[in-house]
Amino acid sequence: MTTRRPELAGKRVLVVGAARSGLAIAGFCAAQGAEVTLTDRKPADALGVTVPAGVRLEAGGHVAASFEAAEIIVLSPGVPPRTLPEAQAAAARGAWVTGEIELAARFIDPGADFIGITGTNGKSTTTALAGAIAALSGRPTFTGGNLGEPLTTCLGTPAAARGGIVVCELSSYQLETADELHPRAAAILNVTPDHLDRYASMAAYAAAKGRVFLRQNALDWAIYNADDPACEPEARRGGGIPYPFSSAIGRELPRGAFLVPGARGRDLVLRWTDAAGLSHEHVMAEHDLPLVGTHNLENIMAAALCVLAVGVTPAQVDAGTAAFRPLPHRMELVGEVDDVRYYDDSKGTNVGAVVKALDGFPRPVVLIVGGRDKGGDYGPMRDALAPIARAAVLIGEATEKIAASLAGAAYPIERAASMEDAVRAAQRLARPGDAVVLSPACSSFDMFKNFEHRGQVFRLAVRSLPESKSPA
Repeated sequence: MTTRRPELAGKRVLVVGAARSGLAIAGFCAAQGAEVTLTDRKPADALGVTVPAGVRLEAGGHVAASFEAAEIIVLSPGVPPRTLPEAQAAAARGAWVTGEIELAARFIDPGADFIGITGTNGKSTTTALAGAIAALSGRPTFTGGNLGEPLTTCLGTPAAARGGIVVCELSSYQLETADELHPRAAAILNVTPDHLDRYASMAAYAAAKGRVFLRQNALDWAIYNADDPACEPEARRGGGIPYPFSSAIGRELPRGAFLVPGARGRDLVLRWTDAAGLSHEHVMAEHDLPLVGTHNLENIMAAALCVLAVGVTPAQVDAGTAAFRPLPHRMELVGEVDDVRYYDDSKGTNVGAVVKALDGFPRPVVLIVGGRDKGGDYGPMRDALAPIARAAVLIGEATEKIAASLAGAAYPIERAASMEDAVRAAQRLARPGDAVVLSPACSSFDMFKNFEHRGQVFRLAVRSLPESKSPA
């Protein structure tokens, strides 16, 4: 980790954005003796937050004088650093404009192992799995960042001290302000179209994610998806040792992770070199792994490489993976009725996520898809559905656009007015041995509060299904 720890005592710090990470870093800076102001455009009654002790809140709009007076400005991830005029002006006069991740990371002991994980899809599963495996090592472990608790909350804990392990999910937004972040292991899982309302191009989006590798050196592991051409150039921006992974059968790698035919499906092979220069190989059978689909095999590969980089043993990788269960709303098995399994993948909010989820799926699928369109091309989803689809049920504002993309498919396509209607239609269309998968490829905001709410409504609809279907 970086050793350039800033002095906060007596400094005027302005934190922009009163969400979780903003509240956490504001409270930390105040505890370090800084004079902290927390600003948010929302009025105080709409924020509904408890302001940390020693922090002054300015709600209902930004105050120019606070930006002008600040020596350090900490932006929340949702605030683009290059488009907030007040922040740009402050940076021009010499204020340090940064983000919660960068500032918090500077207070982690250099003797702790930091693992940073980014990518468009799979970050949360990979981060949670890496954290669960790392915890089995017996070393103090923190798992969070863009997933769960802000990075700031680990400061002062054993995980952030020498000998600890910090496993951090990192979004492109968070990495935009990461200048000296130095992960012992960094991973980029994939780069598919998303957030193009914030970035001028896919190249700019990929470059934001690639910042996680910038400060790595020859003692570090740069882990990347060899099957995604956008990933390797980003992983090589720093000086880390390249550790690719691939889910293409037969793409054997001298170092990294790959799949080969096994006795009961596919085997996952891990190859790495330890700190003493000794080479190792470890094999995991897909049949014994708890996560479904090729995309989850990629998540397992990346997580395993991340923890092997910090000295976790293969036995601990096996045990942690075997005990792991999917995170909520990420290909989570939520019910089984009449030998049909129901999976909640509500977090699949873009086409790339759905394509990954369907690849290698072990059962025929009735897909529930739709919501608020994000401007993506649904063609890749049509191709992914072709070999495994039993049917598709369309919901939400994007229904007609998706229907046009699927026109002429060899399987039934139905429309539903609500999630409950969609689940009942899917039950009618499914056959024993099939799966019903909610993987929407769209945002949730046309019908639901967020993707979690969408998944909860799906789960409740599944629970209300009768055990036996009426004849069609």
